[in-house]
Amino acid sequence: MAKAKAATKKPNIFARMGKRLRETFSELKRVTWPSFPKVVKNTVVVLVLVVIFLVVVTVINYVLGGLLSLINGNGWSPL
Repeated sequence: MAKAKAATKKPNIFARMGKRLRETFSELKRVTWPSFPKVVKNTVVVLVLVVIFLVVVTVINYVLGGLLSLINGNGWSPL
């Protein structure tokens, strides 16, 4: 029984962390990184989409706030 435990014993935490770190750097060397112009283009696309969604959500909030004011009997006052 003691031999079975000794055979399945894991290496210490530092050996496992070192192995994992080496595997991570090895994997990062194989990554195909995008070019700088592609990164800039994708960043602009993301920012434009964020602004579009901001406008859409703001308009929906304004309209629903106005409708809630009408339901409460205060007239159209979304702000």
